[in-house]
Amino acid sequence: MGLLTPVAVKLGSFAWMPRLLPQITWTDKTLQRATRGKVGVLDLAGLPNLMLTVPGRKTGIPRSTPLLCVPHGGGWLVAGSNFGGATAPVWVGNLRAAETAQVRYRGRERTVTWREVTGAEKERLWAHMRTIWPNYDKYTEWTDREIPVFLLSPV
Repeated sequence: MGLLTPVAVKLGSFAWMPRLLPQITWTDKTLQRATRGKVGVLDLAGLPNLMLTVPGRKTGIPRSTPLLCVPHGGGWLVAGSNFGGATAPVWVGNLRAAETAQVRYRGRERTVTWREVTGAEKERLWAHMRTIWPNYDKYTEWTDREIPVFLLSPV
């Protein structure tokens, strides 16, 4: 965690944040491209993050999305929270349609497999994820949908 982490957590707690997601994502991708994947918006906030690249389920064109992540057991946990938006982020459907994906974490590219965590395991891991990003609780209050959690594991 860094000096700006509390600021990021506070900003992430506002219900209007989902409206800014396209601009935040664009800024993050641009910053990561300029630094060859070494620095992104979440890095500046002192939060763990990765760039997930998965083929589009309709086009097959690789799509990259910067995501908050929680390192776990040699892999990463990611949540399809969409800041508590009414619909799941597009990357969730793309990931579910793919066997593998690419992850760039701390500037290093890796192929990963994935599995969706459910039940008691999800509850346990969700509690762990909230230690990194407490706003996940708010997001479950803001949406009627189940927020999916995925474990990404290096091949």
